[in-house]
Amino acid sequence: MRALFERLNRFLHSDVDPGPRGFIVLAALLVIPVYLFPLWQLTMFAPQYPQGLRLNIYSYKLDGGNGGQDVKEVNVLNHYIGMKELTTEAFTEFKWIPFVVGALALLFLRSAVHGQMHTLVDAAVMYLYFTLFSLWSFAYKLYSYGHNLDEKAAVKVAPFMPPMFGYRKIANFEVYSYPGPASYALGGVLLLLLGALLVSWRQYVRPPRSARA
Repeated sequence: MRALFERLNRFLHSDVDPGPRGFIVLAALLVIPVYLFPLWQLTMFAPQYPQGLRLNIYSYKLDGGNGGQDVKEVNVLNHYIGMKELTTEAFTEFKWIPFVVGALALLFLRSAVHGQMHTLVDAAVMYLYFTLFSLWSFAYKLYSYGHNLDEKAAVKVAPFMPPMFGYRKIANFEVYSYPGPASYALGGVLLLLLGALLVSWRQYVRPPRSARA
């Protein structure tokens, strides 16, 4: 066991080669779409809305189709079933996600500059925690909105949870929910970090050329 910990410690303090460092720099650049494109997109179809109502969830705001009018239309519908109004101010996540993503990008660049494994592992673990916590926060928000309905609402519906991913029938609405371009970019960040870790580990355990000769 002691030998294992000593080997792990040597690995964490080993240098990261230029190849994995390039992966890390690309990961830092790949967070830029978070500030430009939606993280998640929901579309609702119903007989009275054949063109659909669209909600775009960015890292810092809630927007809708038809010049933002779709958000207002959804809130009118939500009022009848007793659901809380959807507003940018109601999502506390919009206050910290842009800041945290920027801080993580700086951690990635720090790891690329310092070029040691422990900085890469730290950045990857922090990013994985951010990803899992963000997904949990989004799921909890959906659950909360669909279950905390006003009992005095004009239209009574059973508590529900809008789909986090995929399709669900809610009353007479067909709701589709899928990740937006920014979420795919964040998925790419995770793949790049895991790739950097894997390549670095393989390079670490591979014997030098002189030893293989």
